[in-house]
Amino acid sequence: MAKAHKTQPDFNIVIIGQNGRLQYEAVMFAASLRHSDPDFKGRLFVAEPQPGDKWSKDPRMSDDVRALLEHLGAEILPFESRHFGQDYPYGNKIEALAALPKGAPFVFFDSDTLITGPLSKVAFNFDRPAASMRREGTWPVLELYGPGYSETWKSLYDRFGLDFDSSLDTAQPNEYWERYLYFNAGWFYYRCPHEFGARFTEYALEIRDNTPDPLVCQELDPWLDQVALPLVIHSLGGGRPGPELDGLDGDISCHYRLLPLLYARESDRVVDVLETVTSPNKIKKVIKQYDPVKRMIFQRRGHKVRAMFDRENPPNMEKKIRNQIKRAGFWMR
Repeated sequence: MAKAHKTQPDFNIVIIGQNGRLQYEAVMFAASLRHSDPDFKGRLFVAEPQPGDKWSKDPRMSDDVRALLEHLGAEILPFESRHFGQDYPYGNKIEALAALPKGAPFVFFDSDTLITGPLSKVAFNFDRPAASMRREGTWPVLELYGPGYSETWKSLYDRFGLDFDSSLDTAQPNEYWERYLYFNAGWFYYRCPHEFGARFTEYALEIRDNTPDPLVCQELDPWLDQVALPLVIHSLGGGRPGPELDGLDGDISCHYRLLPLLYARESDRVVDVLETVTSPNKIKKVIKQYDPVKRMIFQRRGHKVRAMFDRENPPNMEKKIRNQIKRAGFWMR
């Protein structure tokens, strides 16, 4: 019998793991992947920054976390911080890509993500990169009498010799933030991590070190990765994700950001996955060392937060959710 034609290649997943909150999030990510997509055939890499000049303290994960991640099938992937480090830890996602297997399709996820469905069945087109559209209009922040959205973004496209007009969503009005290509860097993908990472590094360093004049009043910390990312994706022939990726930031993955926000706004399915995958003693005894995990999940503070919000009619901005949780005394990070 002839073998069935395989249209979807196996791919690698990479997340960041380092000492502190991210190492516990990495455990929850790995546990949720194994729970929600047991048929995933790719490799899960937990990229770990190594000690060096860019870190004043050792950024590596604790031994018990490393052992647990390996038990969950993850591979620890050390990488060197050459350009960013503690001054801009979001740069980890840029520099880690060079340590991945060259030429193998990859999907990057922020560590504060849960897999809640069959990720292996998502119809990625690895020749056409895209990224998460679960974002707010956080950048640029326009100043009175300063450059508008078009002037600001066009200066970046011009800097790298990219066609600005073809990046626009012309269904949106001029000078409205959604007209311009802008992603959350919580997930992105491509056919080769080295090619993507080299372009990401080049663009991020150029924006940081030789900032175009229209950006002179704009904050790049923490937004640098999200400013460079649409330029990288556009330059590699990608753009906004199509409907085949709706499961990401939907039924298949959830970028929850912080546990209080998860309990405040995410679906019952997400909460169920979180509490199911963290319940085994082997996992629980490690991650409860992190106080927000212990209090939010195991002492059920998260359900007190959950009772404060109507998920059918949530506040329209994340900042409002955060402030409401803080006023109740339940905020943790």
